[in-house]
Amino acid sequence: MKITYLLTSCILLVLLALAVVPAVNAADIVEKVGGVSYLYVTSVTMDPEVFYPYEQGSVTVTLTNNGNSSIGVTNPNLLSASNDISIVKEDEWHTMSYIASGNTISYTFLVTVNGMDGKYFALFTAETKDAENLHYPMTFEVDSEDMHAAISKKPETFTVDSEAAVNLSLINPRDGVIKSIYITTEDNGSDITPTQTFVSELPANSVTEVPFTIIPHKATNITFNISYQNGDVRRETTVVLPIVPGNGKNAAVPTINNLALTSQGMSYDLTGDITNTGISDANGVVATVGLPAKGTGTYPEYAVGSLASDDSSSFEITFTSTDLRSVPLLITWKDAEGTDYSFTKTLDLSSSMGGNSSASRTTTSGSSSSMSGPGGTGGPGGDMSGGPGGSSSSSSVLSSITSAKGGFSSFYPVIAMFVLIIVGVVAYVKRKWIMSKLKKQ
Repeated sequence: MKITYLLTSCILLVLLALAVVPAVNAADIVEKVGGVSYLYVTSVTMDPEVFYPYEQGSVTVTLTNNGNSSIGVTNPNLLSASNDISIVKEDEWHTMSYIASGNTISYTFLVTVNGMDGKYFALFTAETKDAENLHYPMTFEVDSEDMHAAISKKPETFTVDSEAAVNLSLINPRDGVIKSIYITTEDNGSDITPTQTFVSELPANSVTEVPFTIIPHKATNITFNISYQNGDVRRETTVVLPIVPGNGKNAAVPTINNLALTSQGMSYDLTGDITNTGISDANGVVATVGLPAKGTGTYPEYAVGSLASDDSSSFEITFTSTDLRSVPLLITWKDAEGTDYSFTKTLDLSSSMGGNSSASRTTTSGSSSSMSGPGGTGGPGGDMSGGPGGSSSSSSVLSSITSAKGGFSSFYPVIAMFVLIIVGVVAYVKRKWIMSKLKKQ
Protein backbone atom coordinates (compact mmCIF):
# COMPACT_ATOMS: atom_id res chain seq x y z
CA MET A 1 0.00 0.00 0.00
CA LYS A 2 2.76 2.42 0.92
CA ILE A 3 4.56 1.73 -2.38
CA THR A 4 1.41 2.38 -4.43
CA TYR A 5 0.76 5.61 -2.54
CA LEU A 6 4.31 6.86 -3.18
CA LEU A 7 4.10 6.17 -6.96
CA THR A 8 0.79 7.99 -7.27
CA SER A 9 2.16 10.99 -5.41
CA CYS A 10 5.18 11.21 -7.74
CA ILE A 11 3.00 11.16 -10.83
CA LEU A 12 0.85 13.99 -9.51
CA LEU A 13 3.88 16.09 -8.70
CA VAL A 14 5.24 15.67 -12.27
CA LEU A 15 1.90 16.68 -13.79
CA LEU A 16 1.75 19.78 -11.60
CA ALA A 17 5.25 20.78 -12.68
CA LEU A 18 4.38 20.42 -16.35
CA ALA A 19 1.26 22.52 -15.95
CA VAL A 20 3.38 25.41 -14.64
CA VAL A 21 5.55 25.48 -17.90
CA PRO A 22 3.98 27.91 -20.49
CA ALA A 23 2.93 26.64 -24.04
CA VAL A 24 5.45 27.29 -26.92
CA ASN A 25 4.33 28.22 -30.51
CA ALA A 26 6.13 26.29 -33.26
CA ALA A 27 6.67 29.55 -35.16
CA ASP A 28 8.61 30.88 -32.21
CA ILE A 29 11.17 28.09 -32.43
CA VAL A 30 13.74 30.05 -34.47
CA GLU A 31 17.39 29.17 -34.90
CA LYS A 32 19.19 31.30 -32.33
CA VAL A 33 22.73 30.33 -33.11
CA GLY A 34 24.02 31.84 -36.36
CA GLY A 35 20.64 33.38 -37.19
CA VAL A 36 20.85 35.03 -40.60
CA SER A 37 24.01 33.15 -41.50
CA TYR A 38 21.75 30.26 -42.61
CA LEU A 39 19.70 32.52 -44.95
CA TYR A 40 20.97 33.01 -48.51
CA VAL A 41 19.90 34.78 -51.71
CA THR A 42 19.93 31.88 -54.14
CA SER A 43 18.61 33.62 -57.30
CA VAL A 44 17.64 36.99 -58.76
CA THR A 45 15.42 37.06 -61.87
CA MET A 46 14.76 40.21 -63.86
CA ASP A 47 12.07 40.53 -66.51
CA PRO A 48 13.21 41.95 -68.82
CA GLU A 49 16.83 40.97 -68.45
CA VAL A 50 17.83 44.32 -70.02
CA PHE A 51 15.51 47.31 -69.62
CA TYR A 52 14.71 50.06 -72.07
CA PRO A 53 15.03 53.59 -70.65
CA TYR A 54 12.27 54.29 -68.09
CA GLU A 55 10.74 50.87 -68.73
CA GLN A 56 8.72 49.04 -66.11
CA GLY A 57 9.59 45.46 -65.25
CA SER A 58 9.81 43.01 -62.38
CA VAL A 59 12.54 41.67 -60.10
CA THR A 60 12.16 38.41 -58.17
CA VAL A 61 14.54 37.61 -55.29
CA THR A 62 14.55 34.06 -53.88
CA LEU A 63 15.80 33.31 -50.33
CA THR A 64 16.73 29.83 -49.10
CA ASN A 65 16.99 28.63 -45.49
CA ASN A 66 19.87 26.16 -45.14
CA GLY A 67 19.55 25.96 -41.36
CA ASN A 68 17.95 23.29 -39.19
CA SER A 69 15.02 25.37 -37.99
CA SER A 70 12.62 28.05 -39.22
CA ILE A 71 13.73 31.63 -39.76
CA GLY A 72 11.35 34.59 -39.70
CA VAL A 73 11.89 37.28 -42.39
CA THR A 74 10.20 40.66 -42.77
CA ASN A 75 10.51 44.09 -44.47
CA PRO A 76 12.00 43.05 -47.85
CA ASN A 77 12.96 46.14 -49.84
CA LEU A 78 15.00 47.55 -52.74
CA LEU A 79 17.20 50.58 -52.14
CA SER A 80 18.96 52.69 -54.78
CA ALA A 81 20.81 55.97 -54.90
CA SER A 82 19.11 59.02 -56.45
CA ASN A 83 15.94 57.02 -56.96
CA ASP A 84 17.44 55.24 -59.98
CA ILE A 85 15.25 52.22 -59.23
CA SER A 86 11.75 52.98 -57.99
CA ILE A 87 9.25 50.42 -56.74
CA VAL A 88 5.91 50.84 -58.49
CA LYS A 89 3.85 49.46 -55.60
CA GLU A 90 5.39 48.64 -52.24
CA ASP A 91 4.24 45.95 -49.79
CA GLU A 92 2.16 47.75 -47.19
CA TRP A 93 1.56 44.71 -44.99
CA HIS A 94 5.05 44.32 -43.53
CA THR A 95 4.21 40.80 -42.39
CA MET A 96 6.61 38.28 -40.90
CA SER A 97 7.20 35.25 -43.15
CA TYR A 98 8.73 32.05 -41.80
CA ILE A 99 11.01 29.95 -43.94
CA ALA A 100 11.20 26.36 -42.78
CA SER A 101 14.45 24.44 -42.87
CA GLY A 102 15.48 23.63 -46.45
CA ASN A 103 12.66 25.75 -47.94
CA THR A 104 12.66 28.97 -50.03
CA ILE A 105 10.65 32.14 -50.30
CA SER A 106 10.49 34.60 -53.23
CA TYR A 107 9.81 38.33 -53.22
CA THR A 108 8.72 40.06 -56.44
CA PHE A 109 8.99 43.83 -56.96
CA LEU A 110 7.43 45.84 -59.78
CA VAL A 111 10.06 48.47 -60.59
CA THR A 112 10.90 51.24 -63.03
CA VAL A 113 14.46 52.05 -64.08
CA ASN A 114 14.67 55.84 -64.20
CA GLY A 115 17.53 56.50 -66.60
CA MET A 116 19.02 56.22 -70.06
CA ASP A 117 21.57 53.68 -71.33
CA GLY A 118 23.94 52.39 -68.70
CA LYS A 119 24.12 50.30 -65.51
CA TYR A 120 22.23 51.13 -62.32
CA PHE A 121 22.78 49.60 -58.87
CA ALA A 122 20.33 48.65 -56.15
CA LEU A 123 20.46 46.85 -52.79
CA PHE A 124 18.00 44.20 -51.66
CA THR A 125 17.46 44.21 -47.89
CA ALA A 126 15.46 42.08 -45.47
CA GLU A 127 15.24 41.70 -41.67
CA THR A 128 15.01 38.53 -39.58
CA LYS A 129 12.96 38.05 -36.45
CA ASP A 130 16.15 38.42 -34.47
CA ALA A 131 16.66 41.92 -35.94
CA GLU A 132 19.53 40.79 -38.12
CA ASN A 133 19.76 42.31 -41.64
CA LEU A 134 20.37 40.65 -44.99
CA HIS A 135 21.87 42.71 -47.85
CA TYR A 136 22.33 41.67 -51.48
CA PRO A 137 23.58 44.03 -54.26
CA MET A 138 22.18 43.81 -57.81
CA THR A 139 22.74 45.57 -61.14
CA PHE A 140 20.15 46.80 -63.64
CA GLU A 141 21.20 47.29 -67.28
CA VAL A 142 19.48 49.79 -69.58
CA ASP A 143 19.87 49.69 -73.39
CA SER A 144 17.79 51.67 -75.89
CA GLU A 145 18.88 49.72 -78.99
CA ASP A 146 16.03 47.88 -80.70
CA MET A 147 15.95 44.53 -82.42
CA HIS A 148 17.08 44.75 -86.05
CA ALA A 149 15.41 43.06 -89.02
CA ALA A 150 16.58 42.84 -92.64
CA ILE A 151 16.15 40.83 -95.82
CA SER A 152 19.17 38.51 -95.91
CA LYS A 153 18.24 36.33 -98.89
CA LYS A 154 16.35 37.08 -102.09
CA PRO A 155 16.75 36.35 -105.81
CA GLU A 156 18.70 38.79 -107.94
CA THR A 157 15.53 39.33 -109.97
CA PHE A 158 11.95 38.35 -109.20
CA THR A 159 9.99 36.79 -112.06
CA VAL A 160 6.22 37.22 -112.45
CA ASP A 161 4.25 34.12 -111.34
CA SER A 162 7.48 32.33 -110.37
CA GLU A 163 8.34 31.06 -106.90
CA ALA A 164 11.22 32.74 -105.05
CA ALA A 165 12.84 32.07 -101.65
CA VAL A 166 13.25 35.03 -99.27
CA ASN A 167 14.79 35.05 -95.78
CA LEU A 168 14.06 37.63 -93.10
CA SER A 169 16.90 37.99 -90.57
CA LEU A 170 16.05 38.91 -86.98
CA ILE A 171 19.03 40.30 -85.05
CA ASN A 172 19.10 40.77 -81.28
CA PRO A 173 22.05 43.06 -80.38
CA ARG A 174 20.92 43.33 -76.75
CA ASP A 175 22.33 41.46 -73.74
CA GLY A 176 18.87 40.15 -72.85
CA VAL A 177 16.45 37.76 -74.53
CA ILE A 178 13.65 39.06 -76.78
CA LYS A 179 10.39 37.10 -76.55
CA SER A 180 7.11 36.49 -78.41
CA ILE A 181 8.18 37.63 -81.89
CA TYR A 182 5.16 37.77 -84.21
CA ILE A 183 5.60 38.45 -87.94
CA THR A 184 2.78 39.33 -90.36
CA THR A 185 2.94 40.35 -94.03
CA GLU A 186 1.09 43.00 -96.03
CA ASP A 187 0.78 42.86 -99.83
CA ASN A 188 -1.89 42.69 -102.54
CA GLY A 189 0.24 41.64 -105.50
CA SER A 190 1.96 38.44 -104.34
CA ASP A 191 1.31 35.04 -102.83
CA ILE A 192 3.33 34.75 -99.60
CA THR A 193 3.88 31.58 -97.56
CA PRO A 194 3.54 31.80 -94.62
CA THR A 195 1.51 34.99 -94.30
CA GLN A 196 2.27 35.06 -90.58
CA THR A 197 4.69 33.25 -88.30
CA PHE A 198 5.83 33.15 -84.67
CA VAL A 199 9.25 32.91 -83.00
CA SER A 200 9.06 32.16 -79.28
CA GLU A 201 12.29 33.90 -78.32
CA LEU A 202 15.58 35.25 -79.64
CA PRO A 203 18.54 34.85 -77.25
CA ALA A 204 20.87 37.71 -76.44
CA ASN A 205 23.38 38.70 -79.16
CA SER A 206 22.03 36.20 -81.68
CA VAL A 207 20.51 36.02 -85.18
CA THR A 208 17.76 33.82 -86.59
CA GLU A 209 16.53 33.36 -90.16
CA VAL A 210 12.80 33.23 -90.95
CA PRO A 211 12.12 31.77 -94.44
CA PHE A 212 9.31 32.86 -96.77
CA THR A 213 8.19 31.76 -100.23
CA ILE A 214 6.99 34.55 -102.52
CA ILE A 215 5.23 34.32 -105.91
CA PRO A 216 4.87 37.89 -107.28
CA HIS A 217 2.16 38.69 -109.81
CA LYS A 218 3.13 42.31 -110.41
CA ALA A 219 5.45 45.05 -109.20
CA THR A 220 4.68 45.71 -105.55
CA ASN A 221 6.09 46.33 -102.06
CA ILE A 222 5.86 43.61 -99.40
CA THR A 223 5.81 44.84 -95.79
CA PHE A 224 6.93 42.60 -92.93
CA ASN A 225 5.40 43.78 -89.64
CA ILE A 226 7.39 42.50 -86.65
CA SER A 227 6.16 42.82 -83.08
CA TYR A 228 8.06 41.54 -80.04
CA GLN A 229 8.23 41.77 -76.28
CA ASN A 230 10.96 42.99 -73.94
CA GLY A 231 9.47 42.03 -70.60
CA ASP A 232 5.78 42.90 -70.70
CA VAL A 233 6.20 45.80 -73.11
CA ARG A 234 5.37 45.09 -76.79
CA ARG A 235 7.41 46.86 -79.47
CA GLU A 236 7.22 46.94 -83.27
CA THR A 237 9.44 47.33 -86.33
CA THR A 238 8.90 46.89 -90.09
CA VAL A 239 10.86 45.82 -93.17
CA VAL A 240 9.79 46.67 -96.73
CA LEU A 241 10.82 44.44 -99.65
CA PRO A 242 10.37 46.06 -103.11
CA ILE A 243 9.34 43.60 -105.84
CA VAL A 244 10.39 44.64 -109.36
CA PRO A 245 9.74 41.68 -111.68
CA GLY A 246 12.16 40.99 -114.51
CA ASN A 247 14.43 38.33 -115.93
CA GLY A 248 17.59 37.20 -114.20
CA LYS A 249 20.93 37.54 -115.96
CA ASN A 250 21.24 33.78 -116.27
CA ALA A 251 17.58 33.02 -116.90
CA ALA A 252 16.15 31.30 -119.93
CA VAL A 253 14.42 33.74 -122.30
CA PRO A 254 11.80 32.29 -124.67
CA THR A 255 11.46 34.19 -127.96
CA ILE A 256 8.45 33.57 -130.22
CA ASN A 257 8.52 34.09 -134.00
CA ASN A 258 7.41 32.70 -137.37
CA LEU A 259 3.76 32.60 -136.28
CA ALA A 260 1.11 31.40 -138.72
CA LEU A 261 -2.65 31.06 -138.25
CA THR A 262 -5.08 28.90 -140.25
CA SER A 263 -8.77 28.24 -139.80
CA GLN A 264 -10.12 24.75 -139.20
CA GLY A 265 -13.88 25.17 -139.23
CA MET A 266 -14.90 26.50 -135.84
CA SER A 267 -11.36 26.39 -134.46
CA TYR A 268 -7.94 27.76 -135.35
CA ASP A 269 -4.48 26.30 -135.73
CA LEU A 270 -1.53 28.42 -134.58
CA THR A 271 2.02 27.36 -135.42
CA GLY A 272 5.32 29.03 -134.72
CA ASP A 273 8.87 28.69 -133.48
CA ILE A 274 10.17 29.17 -129.94
CA THR A 275 13.85 29.90 -129.29
CA ASN A 276 15.70 30.05 -125.98
CA THR A 277 17.73 33.24 -126.29
CA GLY A 278 18.79 33.15 -122.62
CA ILE A 279 21.87 31.66 -120.96
CA SER A 280 20.43 28.78 -118.93
CA ASP A 281 18.33 25.84 -120.11
CA ALA A 282 14.54 25.88 -120.12
CA ASN A 283 13.14 22.51 -119.03
CA GLY A 284 9.66 21.16 -119.62
CA VAL A 285 8.61 23.95 -122.00
CA VAL A 286 4.84 23.93 -122.69
CA ALA A 287 2.94 26.26 -125.03
CA THR A 288 -0.81 26.94 -124.77
CA VAL A 289 -3.33 29.79 -124.96
CA GLY A 290 -5.12 31.70 -122.21
CA LEU A 291 -8.55 33.25 -121.87
CA PRO A 292 -10.55 34.41 -123.80
CA ALA A 293 -9.04 31.78 -126.11
CA LYS A 294 -9.49 28.14 -125.14
CA GLY A 295 -7.31 25.20 -126.18
CA THR A 296 -9.17 22.44 -127.98
CA GLY A 297 -8.77 19.75 -130.63
CA THR A 298 -5.51 17.96 -131.31
CA TYR A 299 -3.07 20.32 -129.56
CA PRO A 300 -4.77 22.31 -126.75
CA GLU A 301 -1.30 22.28 -125.16
CA TYR A 302 1.98 21.61 -126.92
CA ALA A 303 4.88 20.06 -125.01
CA VAL A 304 8.03 21.47 -126.54
CA GLY A 305 10.34 19.76 -124.04
CA SER A 306 13.72 21.10 -122.99
CA LEU A 307 15.42 23.95 -124.80
CA ALA A 308 19.12 24.56 -124.28
CA SER A 309 20.55 28.03 -124.74
CA ASP A 310 20.23 29.10 -128.41
CA ASP A 311 18.13 26.01 -129.14
CA SER A 312 14.76 26.29 -130.92
CA SER A 313 11.72 24.17 -131.66
CA SER A 314 8.39 24.51 -133.41
CA PHE A 315 4.99 24.25 -131.77
CA GLU A 316 1.36 23.93 -132.78
CA ILE A 317 -1.74 24.90 -130.81
CA THR A 318 -5.39 24.34 -131.74
CA PHE A 319 -7.88 26.63 -130.04
CA THR A 320 -11.20 28.43 -130.22
CA SER A 321 -11.73 32.12 -129.60
CA THR A 322 -14.48 34.68 -130.09
CA ASP A 323 -11.97 37.51 -130.31
CA LEU A 324 -8.80 37.13 -132.38
CA ARG A 325 -7.72 40.64 -131.42
CA SER A 326 -6.49 39.37 -128.04
CA VAL A 327 -5.13 35.82 -127.89
CA PRO A 328 -2.73 35.24 -124.95
CA LEU A 329 0.06 32.83 -125.87
CA LEU A 330 1.33 31.29 -122.61
CA ILE A 331 4.77 29.65 -122.36
CA THR A 332 5.74 27.84 -119.12
CA TRP A 333 9.01 26.15 -118.16
CA LYS A 334 11.27 25.22 -115.24
CA ASP A 335 14.88 25.98 -114.43
CA ALA A 336 17.49 23.48 -113.23
CA GLU A 337 16.24 23.80 -109.62
CA GLY A 338 12.62 23.13 -110.56
CA THR A 339 11.44 26.73 -110.16
CA ASP A 340 8.41 27.51 -112.32
CA TYR A 341 8.54 30.33 -114.85
CA SER A 342 5.96 31.67 -117.26
CA PHE A 343 5.84 34.09 -120.17
CA THR A 344 2.68 35.54 -121.72
CA LYS A 345 2.55 37.17 -125.15
CA THR A 346 -0.79 38.62 -126.22
CA LEU A 347 -1.31 38.29 -129.98
CA ASP A 348 -3.56 40.31 -132.27
CA LEU A 349 -4.52 37.70 -134.89
CA SER A 350 -7.56 39.54 -136.24
CA SER A 351 -5.84 40.31 -139.57
CA SER A 352 -3.89 37.07 -139.88
CA MET A 353 -6.51 35.18 -141.93
CA GLY A 354 -5.93 35.79 -145.64
CA GLY A 355 -3.30 35.95 -148.33
CA ASN A 356 -1.56 39.14 -147.20
CA SER A 357 -1.83 39.87 -143.51
CA SER A 358 -0.40 42.70 -141.49
CA ALA A 359 1.89 42.20 -138.51
CA SER A 360 0.27 41.07 -135.28
CA ARG A 361 0.33 43.41 -132.31
CA THR A 362 1.74 41.59 -129.25
CA THR A 363 2.08 42.41 -125.59
CA THR A 364 4.40 40.73 -123.15
CA SER A 365 3.75 41.00 -119.41
CA GLY A 366 1.66 44.07 -119.97
CA SER A 367 4.01 45.87 -122.40
CA SER A 368 3.41 46.04 -126.14
CA SER A 369 5.93 45.31 -128.88
CA SER A 370 5.92 44.51 -132.58
CA MET A 371 6.27 40.99 -133.85
CA SER A 372 9.82 40.26 -134.89
CA GLY A 373 11.55 37.52 -136.78
CA PRO A 374 10.16 35.34 -139.58
CA GLY A 375 6.42 35.35 -139.87
CA GLY A 376 5.92 39.03 -138.97
CA THR A 377 6.50 42.25 -140.83
CA GLY A 378 9.03 43.21 -138.22
CA GLY A 379 11.52 40.74 -139.69
CA PRO A 380 12.24 38.58 -142.73
CA GLY A 381 9.36 36.69 -144.16
CA GLY A 382 6.89 39.52 -144.48
CA ASP A 383 3.34 38.14 -144.28
CA MET A 384 2.41 35.84 -141.40
CA SER A 385 0.42 33.69 -143.84
CA GLY A 386 3.66 32.61 -145.37
CA GLY A 387 4.76 30.86 -142.19
CA PRO A 388 4.32 27.20 -141.29
CA GLY A 389 0.73 26.02 -141.37
CA GLY A 390 -0.46 29.09 -143.31
CA SER A 391 -1.56 29.48 -146.92
CA SER A 392 0.48 31.27 -149.58
CA SER A 393 -1.21 33.56 -152.15
CA SER A 394 -0.21 33.67 -155.83
CA SER A 395 1.38 37.07 -155.40
CA SER A 396 3.60 35.79 -152.62
CA VAL A 397 4.58 32.76 -154.71
CA LEU A 398 5.40 34.98 -157.66
CA SER A 399 7.37 37.25 -155.42
CA SER A 400 9.32 34.26 -154.18
CA ILE A 401 10.08 33.08 -157.70
CA THR A 402 11.14 36.44 -159.06
CA SER A 403 13.35 37.13 -156.08
CA ALA A 404 15.05 33.72 -155.96
CA LYS A 405 18.77 33.76 -156.96
CA GLY A 406 18.59 37.36 -158.16
CA GLY A 407 15.39 37.05 -160.35
CA PHE A 408 15.49 37.59 -164.21
CA SER A 409 18.42 39.94 -163.89
CA SER A 410 20.66 36.96 -163.29
CA PHE A 411 20.05 35.80 -166.94
CA TYR A 412 21.20 39.07 -168.61
CA PRO A 413 24.77 37.90 -169.35
CA VAL A 414 23.51 34.68 -170.98
CA ILE A 415 21.00 36.56 -173.16
CA ALA A 416 23.67 39.03 -174.27
CA MET A 417 25.97 36.17 -175.25
CA PHE A 418 23.27 34.53 -177.35
CA VAL A 419 22.55 37.82 -179.09
CA LEU A 420 26.22 38.29 -179.96
CA ILE A 421 26.50 34.74 -181.33
CA ILE A 422 23.44 35.21 -183.54
CA VAL A 423 24.77 38.53 -184.85
CA GLY A 424 28.12 36.89 -185.61
CA VAL A 425 26.53 33.99 -187.52
CA VAL A 426 24.37 36.31 -189.59
CA ALA A 427 27.35 38.50 -190.38
CA TYR A 428 29.38 35.49 -191.46
CA VAL A 429 26.64 34.13 -193.77
CA LYS A 430 25.94 37.54 -195.36
CA ARG A 431 29.57 38.56 -195.55
CA LYS A 432 29.68 38.67 -199.43
CA TRP A 433 26.52 40.73 -199.60
CA ILE A 434 27.76 43.05 -196.89
CA MET A 435 31.17 43.42 -198.57
CA SER A 436 29.53 44.26 -201.95
CA LYS A 437 27.47 46.91 -200.36
CA LEU A 438 30.48 48.41 -198.70
CA LYS A 439 32.42 48.50 -202.09
CA LYS A 440 29.60 50.28 -203.85
CA GLN A 441 29.66 52.94 -201.16
